[in-house]
Amino acid sequence: MRYTVTRDFIGYGANPPDPRWPGGARLAVNFVMNYEEGSEPSVQDGEGYSEHGLTEAPGLAHIPRGRDLAAESMFEYGSRVGFWRLMRLFQERGLPMTVFGCALALERNPEAAAAIRDSGFDVCCHGWRWVKHFELSEEQEREHIRLAVESLRRTIGNRPLGWYCRYGPSVNTRRLVAEEGGFLYDSDSYADELPWWVTVEGRPHLVIPYSLTNNDGKYAGAIGTSDQWFSFIRDAFDMLYAEGARTPKMMSIGLHMRLIGHPARAAGLARLLDHIQKHAGVWVTRRLDIAQHWMKEHPYPGCGLNE
Repeated sequence: MRYTVTRDFIGYGANPPDPRWPGGARLAVNFVMNYEEGSEPSVQDGEGYSEHGLTEAPGLAHIPRGRDLAAESMFEYGSRVGFWRLMRLFQERGLPMTVFGCALALERNPEAAAAIRDSGFDVCCHGWRWVKHFELSEEQEREHIRLAVESLRRTIGNRPLGWYCRYGPSVNTRRLVAEEGGFLYDSDSYADELPWWVTVEGRPHLVIPYSLTNNDGKYAGAIGTSDQWFSFIRDAFDMLYAEGARTPKMMSIGLHMRLIGHPARAAGLARLLDHIQKHAGVWVTRRLDIAQHWMKEHPYPGCGLNE
């Protein structure tokens, strides 16, 4: 039977499983740096307009058709400056993170790709390009997945083992990702604070949920200062850490180079990293490590939550 997307309003319910994080950690924290700059919709790549999502470009000033040179330069800032600032913040503290890498973007910055390759950070495939997968046909989407895997194998040195679309997947995405055969998990869901298994056309498939709430996308209108962002994400961490004494969970924190890579915002990220490092019993880890841990400690039960 062909896999179709169905909704699940119950999940783990009142009794989520003990994830048994390494060292008995109360909370697993995964930082994600979204590397999108250079793969977004653009005139050079045929869309006929310049993307301005998650930038400083005000809606009324944005140029709807043709090249918006201001918006283009805001994306360029992310790969030219913001990327290196985020890399320094994590490497100076010896902390791991995951890169949600758009394949074409990394092709266009070989120096950044080499730095990621040398860092030990894992790369989760963020698509061939930063485009809306739900607007692609099934064949177009299958080709985007193929191109992305081949590209990241060249630039990073190994194929990606995780997958995440721009914002929303299509109804075909999970099936096509599973069909490709080499992915361990996808993160195309915001539905939980723990991983879970699904069955995709008779085969096990793991979902590692992501978050747009614990995310620097809040700077795009909802939050203005680094103190506000730090306070917001700190409160989420503190709540999950307290709950972790009884029900350990995972926490995803999403970052964008062209947003939090700016100095005033990066200061809030630095405070957050230092706050987290003051707490014992926290597993700051890569997304791939969470997936591999879950597969070992909570293997596929034989039937998923979604048939």
